Amino acid sequence: MQPLKFSEDPVLVCKDHTVSGEHFELRKAEGLDLLVTYPRPENDKLSAYYKSENYISHTDSKRSFLDKVYQQVKNLMLQKKIGWIERTHPKKGKILDIGAGTGDFLVAARKTGWATFGVEPNSRARKLAAKKGVDLLEDISSFPDSYFDVITMWHVLEHVPDLNSHLNELDRILKPDGLLVIAVPNFKSFDAQKYKEHWAAYDVPRHLFHFSPEAMRKIFQEKGFLLTSQKGLFFDAFYVSLLSEKYKTGSSSPFKAITTGIVSNFKAASSGDYSSLAYFFRRS
Repeated sequence: MQPLKFSEDPVLVCKDHTVSGEHFELRKAEGLDLLVTYPRPENDKLSAYYKSENYISHTDSKRSFLDKVYQQVKNLMLQKKIGWIERTHPKKGKILDIGAGTGDFLVAARKTGWATFGVEPNSRARKLAAKKGVDLLEDISSFPDSYFDVITMWHVLEHVPDLNSHLNELDRILKPDGLLVIAVPNFKSFDAQKYKEHWAAYDVPRHLFHFSPEAMRKIFQEKGFLLTSQKGLFFDAFYVSLLSEKYKTGSSSPFKAITTGIVSNFKAASSGDYSSLAYFFRRS
């Protein structure tokens, strides 16, 4: 993957609503339908932007209405995700979840017979996962070559500072006939186009990259992976719209958010541009 160059003029300017209140630009990558957060915090300062009770993927919080919605959506999707994987890769073996959060996906995978492994850099999330019997490592560097049958990253790739090095590591630890599943937000979706700079899934500066389906296909093809299928994460349009309404108006406005989610999914049924997409890759 060639070093990214991007335009000097921003496509959008977005606010960090979770931690700092700072504003960041989204700039278009040259020759690729990809947006890049600018300026990007230095790697040693990125962790500060995750230090918030509102960063829910590192907690099991159910305090607010949006927390409860998030947890319900997460639980509803667990079995669907496992089902997608088992229909695509029927032979169970070793599965690695990168960015495992508090470990719920691995708990669900273990119950269906997978040998589970996980990585999560956030120490608080690792402690919560440990209480569920899920031991997580901080990074993937210690895993042997060609070790995993399946590797998953559920809304994690957009956080990775060095895409090129990370993709090389995925290629190293995945078996030759293994399955790679990557889920990321899709800025081509109807809800993204509607909310623009208020779209919650931009989540600057924690999200360093913002992918389109075309960008995902090209980036992974360059690394020797073939896109075999993709699945829409149906519920994301509703949760993201609830947050986006809050960022835009100061209120979650459930009726407006649900209406936007319905319209977004309806349009995506023909276009394929769901609010978030899970991509399934094999080596080409």
